[in-house]
Formats: sequence, C-alpha cells, structure tokens
Amino acid sequence: MASAAVTEELNCTICLEIFTDPVTLRCGHNFCRVCINKSLDTQRASGVYSCPECRMEFTKRPALQRNRTLRNIAEHFSSKPQKEDVNCMYCIELSVPAVKSCLMCEASLCIKHLEVHSKSPEHVLCEPISSFKKLRCPIHNQVFMYYCTEDAKYLCVSCTLSGQHMGHQMELLNDFCTKKKEKLMNVHKELSVKKTDLQKNIRDLELPKERLESKFIAIENKVTSIFKDILEQLEMLKTKTLQEIKARRKKMMNDFMEQISELDRKKQELCRKMDHIEELCSMTDPIAILQELNLGSNQALKIESMDKDNLQEPSEPMEEDMDESGILMTIHKDLSDIFSSFKQNLFPEKEAKITLDITTAANNVFISDDRKTASWLVNQGRPMTSERFQYHQVLSVETFSSDSHYWEVETSETGNWMVGVAYPSIEREGNQAIIGKNNKSWSLCKWNNQYFTLHDKKQNHLNVKFGCRKFRMSLEYNNGRLTFYELNNLTKPAYTFFIKFTEPLHAAISVWDSAWVTVLSQE
Repeated sequence: MASAAVTEELNCTICLEIFTDPVTLRCGHNFCRVCINKSLDTQRASGVYSCPECRMEFTKRPALQRNRTLRNIAEHFSSKPQKEDVNCMYCIELSVPAVKSCLMCEASLCIKHLEVHSKSPEHVLCEPISSFKKLRCPIHNQVFMYYCTEDAKYLCVSCTLSGQHMGHQMELLNDFCTKKKEKLMNVHKELSVKKTDLQKNIRDLELPKERLESKFIAIENKVTSIFKDILEQLEMLKTKTLQEIKARRKKMMNDFMEQISELDRKKQELCRKMDHIEELCSMTDPIAILQELNLGSNQALKIESMDKDNLQEPSEPMEEDMDESGILMTIHKDLSDIFSSFKQNLFPEKEAKITLDITTAANNVFISDDRKTASWLVNQGRPMTSERFQYHQVLSVETFSSDSHYWEVETSETGNWMVGVAYPSIEREGNQAIIGKNNKSWSLCKWNNQYFTLHDKKQNHLNVKFGCRKFRMSLEYNNGRLTFYELNNLTKPAYTFFIKFTEPLHAAISVWDSAWVTVLSQE
C-alpha cells in the first residue's frame, strides 16, 4: 500500500494530481508539461518567468527537460490499483489500520477489536473497506443478498419481491460467489497444467541451449586458437624472411668490402709507383736516372708499363642475389602454404571418386571407357529405361549423404555444359529434368560464353571471366553448402548455394553442342 508521503511526492503542485508527462525546470522542481506551459503562458505578458513552487525567476522562458525516471514511476503508480487507507472505527484516539470489516456491523476493526468481535455466522468479515454504501441497495437501503443472473445485478430482499427483477433467475450472493470461485479454481487448474507444460518446455530447451552455448564457446576457443597459430606462423615466417634478407645483405656487403679492399690495395700500389716516377723525374743526373731505371731489368719494365690489372673495371655482385621480386614470391608461396594448411584443417574435405553412370546417360551423351568423360555425340542407340535421361545428361554412380567432399572437372572450350549435383529423384524426361531447372538439382552453367548458376529455374549470372577451364565442386552436405571454385583460384568461391539437403546427392553433368566434361583423376 502506497504511503501518503509517496503519493504526495508524485503529485504536481499545480494540478495536485499524479504527474502526467513530468518535466523539470532549471531550479529542479517538477510539473506536468501541460500545467507548467499554461503557467508560463500567463507570465508571458510580464516578460519575467518564475517557478510556481520556489519563485526562482528566469529572464527567458525556461526550457523544459523531460524527467523520464519520474514519468516511469508516476505511470507505474497510476497503473496499479490503489488501496484505500481504512482505519479501525473503534480506535478513537489513534488512527490504527483496520484488518477486517464486518458487513453486518458495517464497521472496520483493527486486530485487537477483531479478537473481541462476534464470531457468529451473521457477522460476515471481508477485507477492510472505507464505505459500506456499495454493499447496500441504493433503492431499499438493504444489504445485497442475491444476484440476478439474467441482468447481472446485485439484489436485496425487497428487489427480489418487486420491481423489474420479478421472475428472473437469481441466486444467493454467497452461493453465486462460491460457484464463481469453483470456476476460477478450474481455470486455475487448467492454467496450472499449462504452466507445468511450459516449465517442461523450458527445461527441454535448457539442455539444447546449454549444448549450443557449449558449441559457441568451443567455436570461439577454436577461432582464438586458429588465429593464435596463424599469428605464430606469420611471426615465424617474418623472422625467417628477415634472417634470409639479413644473410643475403651480409654476404653482398662482404663481397663489396672485399672488392673495395682489393681495389684500395691496387690503388696504394699505383700511388707508390707514381711517387717513384715523380722522384726519378725530379732527378737532374742522367747517369743516376739510367742507373736507377736499370733498363735491362724486369723492375724497369714494371715501372714503365702500367699493370693492366690495375685498369680493369671492378665486378659488382650479381643483382639477382638481392632480387626483391624473388623474396616477395617466396613470401607469397609460404603464406599460401600456411593458409592452405589451415583451410584443410578447417574444412577437412574428402576427395571424391566420381564414376559416370552409363545407365543414366542420355543417348546423345557419349561416356568414355574409363567413365570419366561425358561428351556430346548424337544417338548412342541405348535402350530407354526409367533411369536414363531423355536429354544430354548423366549422373555419377556415387552418392553423398554426409560429410564434406570435393571433385574437379575440366570442361571444353567450345559448346555448352552444366556441372553440379542432383537428387536421385530428379525426373528423367522433359525440360524440367535439366539440372538446375527444378528444385532437385543445382548447377554451374556455361551458355554462349556466359556463366551462371541455376536452381529451380532461377538464374544467377556471374560477372566473371574465368582464367581456366577447370573447376572444383565442394560439397558440405551436413552444413548445406555447395560451392563452385575456379581451380586456379581456390581462395575465392565463384558461387555458393546454401541448401538444407533432404536426399543423397549425385554428381551431375550436362553437355551439348560439341561440348565435353572430364572428371579429373583422383590420384
């Protein structure tokens, strides 16, 4: 029961009612938006605005700040049915809350006066009420004793004997209330059963919820571990590459230093000879010069003829030893190896063995002896059976109903073809049997040098130009994915179907107009 103090705090001081859309002035006082706007409108003529509560003045009309917290409290308080404060009628000096009201005495009693109150059946006790008028007939001023089921009205004894309710079906008020309680108890039982069922459903969901949560935690841990491993391998690759660069740098620098040292030695030798020549040229005694030169000696020849080795161009280290593109290509290869290994760990696909089933091959499809190639060739003269396609198609012998698999094909440069998968229940006759033109098959198609995917007659054109004629089909049956890759670009899918598979799947091939498709050997 809300106290008077709380109620008072939730009342607007202008309208004295519980706040409606409360707003706050700069002084901190709260008012209903409508109330404060009316008050400020009346102050407009004076040019001075003030708070109706504290009289704080504002030179301009104050801005109103919405008080969301107070609004929520007021709305919550207003929405709850408020019980009246009922005091004991026998406690004269003090206001003591009543705990019961007696319908016969029309009095409310506290716990002490209730102990001495009459316990006879006529004295019916109920929850404390402040007014007993609602328990009496407004016409005859008698206590309500009956209930008219036809008019849904409470009646006193006089109402049952005269007036508009004569002849109506009516019951004693207490009996009618008892029946209502019985119906409510039946509803309560039904709701209890529903509650039990809901609790069971909740418990049934808790276990898969916990399992799913565990899976997500496991995935998060796996992803964290994967990225940790990738970063470690990248760091190792970085360290190894930098060490290789450092080793090449050291070797090339040593080669340069050795050549520079050798050239410096030769330069010093030339300087010594030049000094000797300058010394001879500065002498004035011819005999001494000739004796010094000693023309018949090897030394003289060495002085006069410059050593050709001293004039040769130095040879620089080979540039390929510091080839940047070679280093980058090595890094690219190492990175590809790292991510390829992680891809294999993340998607452990099994290389599928594909054998073309000649019993499904149409009569305009030739099947090679090794059952790997399907090519377009008019009329093979095979007998028509329920398994054989009417037009240019063939399925694989093998089916896939779980796990992840892949197979690779090479296609012809000319003609038109389709590669994909199909359910065994795909039709064998008519255009609706072509792979991709029904809801039982999926395909990658080449038609008039354009590429598109096809499923259930819906085309999705691929705005790409493939660099080769080899493709991979990656089937993740359990995850419901079929992905097509160009074989020289396995890092970027050409297209992915997302399907919830409901049947096993065959590999499917369609060829016409001189086309052929070969399943690459799984060796």
